[in-house]
Amino acid sequence: MQSMTGFGRGSAQAGEWLANVEAGSVNRKQAEVVVQMSREFSSLETEVRKTVLDRISRGRVNVSISLERAGGDSAVLKVDASLAKALHDAFREISILTGEDVLPAASDYLRHPGLIATGSTESDPQDAWRVIEPALRDAVEALVTMRSSEGAHLKADLEARIGTLAAFAARISTDAADRPARQRELLLKRLRDASLDLDPADERVVKEIALFADRCDVSEELTRLDSHFAKFREYLDGEEAPGRPLDFLCQELFREFNTIGSKANDAGIAQTVVEAKTELEKIREQVQNVE
Repeated sequence: MQSMTGFGRGSAQAGEWLANVEAGSVNRKQAEVVVQMSREFSSLETEVRKTVLDRISRGRVNVSISLERAGGDSAVLKVDASLAKALHDAFREISILTGEDVLPAASDYLRHPGLIATGSTESDPQDAWRVIEPALRDAVEALVTMRSSEGAHLKADLEARIGTLAAFAARISTDAADRPARQRELLLKRLRDASLDLDPADERVVKEIALFADRCDVSEELTRLDSHFAKFREYLDGEEAPGRPLDFLCQELFREFNTIGSKANDAGIAQTVVEAKTELEKIREQVQNVE
């Protein structure tokens, strides 16, 4: 089991090129990869995303890639000619619209990001990929290692908390065992106290009392809770990413406890339900971190 948060670095050198890659991930319901790299290598973003998604199934992964010459002294400055022309045309249009001569200084052009970039004569994307790929794989593996380590802590915490939740369910089961019988006695007492002209032995009266009493029977909900607990533990021990099914189970557990609280009509059980829902909320928060 993995957490969705982690960080990893990787670097690689091929010939005169040096690549440094950082990969960090945060919680997201779906898998999302955001790539930051030089525009001249933007055609490689698809390969970068594929490499990451081969190892990550949920979470937002931010990948930062820098590529430079290993010597550090062979870099050249490149001007984006199309952007420079667009800026020049924009200044001319401002002059026409305002009727004033707008004479931009060189610094006015340099304020625009992307106009000048550090590059080199060796800028073939496939050459770049040969050095980026191993650095990226190292960064992703380091990221996965951290996510796995945090996932182990999450698993231990969730196992303990689901055990606490099961203990609350066991307490409710004990308290609710004779609840229908007590409810029947209460209803019969109320009928006697009301001095109604009803025969407690009358089949119709007995049937109606039984129906009302059975409304506080929560045995079905408790059985479903036990099933959900078993499934929860099964997902924790499984090989597949359990984040989504665990989130679904939390919703089902919450629904069952809500139903028990509504049906039981008992102050002690209601208090246990409140405690269980508080613990369940903590479980749901932790599950949001699970891949």
